[in-house]
Amino acid sequence: DDRNRTWNYDFVEFIKEEQIFATLMTPAGYGADDSSWNTFRNCEFNELLGFYGVCYWYTWQVSMLGLGPIWISKNEEVKQRTAKLLQDGAVFAFGLSEKEHGADLYSSDMSLTPVADGNYLANGQKYYIGNANEAGLVSTFGKNSSTNEFVFFVTESKHEKFNCIQNVVNSQSYVAEFTLNDYPITEADILSTGTEAWDSALNTVNICKFNLGLGAIGLCTHAFYEAINHAGNRRLFNHYVTDFPHIKQLLTDAYARLTAMKLFSYRASDYMRSASENDRRYLLYNPMVKMKVTTQGEEVVNILSDVIAAKGFEKNTYFDMATRDIRGLPKLEGTVHVNMALIVKFMANYFFFPDKFPEIGKVDGIENDEFLFKQGQTKGLSKIRFHDFNIAYNSVNLPNIEIFKSQINIFKEFFSSVDKLPAG
Repeated sequence: DDRNRTWNYDFVEFIKEEQIFATLMTPAGYGADDSSWNTFRNCEFNELLGFYGVCYWYTWQVSMLGLGPIWISKNEEVKQRTAKLLQDGAVFAFGLSEKEHGADLYSSDMSLTPVADGNYLANGQKYYIGNANEAGLVSTFGKNSSTNEFVFFVTESKHEKFNCIQNVVNSQSYVAEFTLNDYPITEADILSTGTEAWDSALNTVNICKFNLGLGAIGLCTHAFYEAINHAGNRRLFNHYVTDFPHIKQLLTDAYARLTAMKLFSYRASDYMRSASENDRRYLLYNPMVKMKVTTQGEEVVNILSDVIAAKGFEKNTYFDMATRDIRGLPKLEGTVHVNMALIVKFMANYFFFPDKFPEIGKVDGIENDEFLFKQGQTKGLSKIRFHDFNIAYNSVNLPNIEIFKSQINIFKEFFSSVDKLPAG
């Protein structure tokens, strides 16, 4: 299917039969008794899908993006409709990006035009929209042509006025270009308007870009297994390949990086699940998972390439897909540079103006993560405070930690030497 670029209909049918998306992506109160939005549980599922194939993970990822504006909205009618669609096995899509503007929300050309009967007609093009070939609902971002206000509304991919033009990538995943041509929209289809629509878009990305790091962990885990199994069963010069010192070093390096990726991501999950209006520290840890964990995933695959060597190019290996697919993860839901710019906003408060917070332990319970759909306005990032990072580093006394602490101090000296240090 990967080589034939066949969309994963069999996987979607399995998801329907087992009610997996319905269980994992329906907040408590809208679906079956065991359904809830549980970030810890979703982390594990992200890993699992990445392990078996990024095409499966991508179908899940863009469905979650499409669901974000719905669950964040106040439109209870669409929420109930969505819960039923999830039980029926539907996938979802996030109609944000446009060919000429990318994810530049200010420049969106998708228009919603009021008509005489109090309804609307939607017109415009969207580009690079995963699952738009089969989505039960597409959360679509645009502007009201009369007021120029932002608006989120839902469309159906099988509607006669919804034209799915093509898959724009050479991949098993379906990443669509589509147009709406006088698509009829009623008030019942509108999710949010104005600043609420803007915040809904950004808060959805806050929830979902976290998945990229976990998908990378799953991918790298499978690649690691394949590389070490190949090397451990191959004898060269009367030695197993895993006996060679440089191979030991490479595998140790890859394993250490992969372990760090996993530890950091699951710890970040604790802060997402504990978030509130008064504790938004997750907004720093989120982009770090998206940016740093995915780029470390690239490095892990690069290292493992020197272990598996020529075997990794063979057509019947997972590794052949992994070397291609890992490149995309750092670039989805905001490039590395975009997320680095976001991280910079928090640096002054993180390093120089710590605050006191109650200690957060491991959060792996069954509770529903309600705050993720009540994040509110997306402004005021420079006012977010963090606990004192020295609490963690001063709790251990190890040579490598001492070196790292000295590097932190040097970095702080450099950072504070700039002309204008933002006030806390």
